[in-house]
Amino acid sequence: MSNQAKVPFTGTKAQEARLNKVLRGLKNVDGALMPALQQAQDIYGYLPIEVQEIIADKLGLSLAEVYGVATFYSQFTLTPKGKYKIGVCLGTACYVKGSGDIYAELQKQLGIESGITPDLQFSLDATRCVGCCGLAPVMVINDDVYGKLTKDQVAGILAKYKN
Repeated sequence: MSNQAKVPFTGTKAQEARLNKVLRGLKNVDGALMPALQQAQDIYGYLPIEVQEIIADKLGLSLAEVYGVATFYSQFTLTPKGKYKIGVCLGTACYVKGSGDIYAELQKQLGIESGITPDLQFSLDATRCVGCCGLAPVMVINDDVYGKLTKDQVAGILAKYKN
């Protein structure tokens, strides 16, 4: 069982107003679901069920259709991300060079298997190739790339973000 934090939906009226404006503009547009989901994720940072229900209602779609598209495409996430988004490459080059150990150390240091920490500061995801095979193993925190890592470096790197 994961000890990932369960984060309640905390959307604001301002966010809902922005989403409704977007959806009004897409109401009669063919193929509106993808841009609606993309813009909703930009507004909320993720696509909780509450947002999917609004999209389904305003675009005249079933919740199952909205959910199906939201879960099919990897660009969408149904769970919130932390202030610091950590991705560890588990692609072949990185994995062979020890990224599995780095991922395990991050799990230990953050106290989560994957997902988001209870304080909402960090989210942890296993990723596939990030295109830095020459730097394997690689970890990305937001826009910062760390390469040629060892598990002994993890605590020091995390400390930079725990201000």
